[in-house]
Amino acid sequence: MFRERLNAAAEAIQSQFDAVLGALDPLPVVHAMAHATNGGKRLRGFMVLEGARLHGIDTSAAIWPATGIEALHAYSLVHDDLPCMDDDDLRRGAPTVHVKWDEATAVLAGDALQTLAFELVTHPDIGAGDVRADLAASLAKASGAQGMVLGQALDIAAETATTPLTLDEITRLQRGKTGALIEWSATAGARMAQADITPLQTYARALGLAFQIADDILDVESDAATMGKATGKDADAGKATFVSLLGMDEAKRRADDLVTQACDALSIYQAEADILRETARFVIARKY
Repeated sequence: MFRERLNAAAEAIQSQFDAVLGALDPLPVVHAMAHATNGGKRLRGFMVLEGARLHGIDTSAAIWPATGIEALHAYSLVHDDLPCMDDDDLRRGAPTVHVKWDEATAVLAGDALQTLAFELVTHPDIGAGDVRADLAASLAKASGAQGMVLGQALDIAAETATTPLTLDEITRLQRGKTGALIEWSATAGARMAQADITPLQTYARALGLAFQIADDILDVESDAATMGKATGKDADAGKATFVSLLGMDEAKRRADDLVTQACDALSIYQAEADILRETARFVIARKY
């Protein structure tokens, strides 16, 4: 059931991107935006749709913030891949935007995807103005200097630090870089229903950390063909990761514990949240 729902969400989000981007002038920057938003797990958008379902929000309304968070995530990847950042040539098994086009197009495509995200999460079909304002304000906080951008800045600073990050420091970094958008995604449905976000927020904070630990494990155990991007770069750069700080066995145990915490946080929803529980288990069982 989880796989079928995840795939269905990915298809719905792709259809929404096709419609939204297809309405724009067919310029290179728009083609680059379409390239950047094609493929991937769509896990963040899927969590928006599932959280909305838990709160009785129709898919026709939830598809807008679900697509919006995927646009914002795509922007972060386009910029993260740039030579001035991680300098990656491969993303989702395809050339990165700056490789397929050029750096200027990649910067502009990322900028346009970021602004598109806020256009989508404030679409009138979502509902009342105060709901849309809350989605936009919370996404701004999650994606900016209190969330994802903060985490990315800490990550860049760590590359030139004289000593490796401590476990507490890397946890703070990853709560921003990876966890902030996952938290927004999980709580968006509750925000749309103007319900208590606390259970899904607790779920997402544990899930986000488990997701990053799983990424660190895959960076060691997987390969570029499976991942669709370069692997082993953190180790080559001597960067501290959960694996380097905890060891492989302890990192896997920590991820398992976090998934248990995430699942326990959903008890208020009983069996209705079983798909989100499967999502948490998928995060540490995935191969890419």
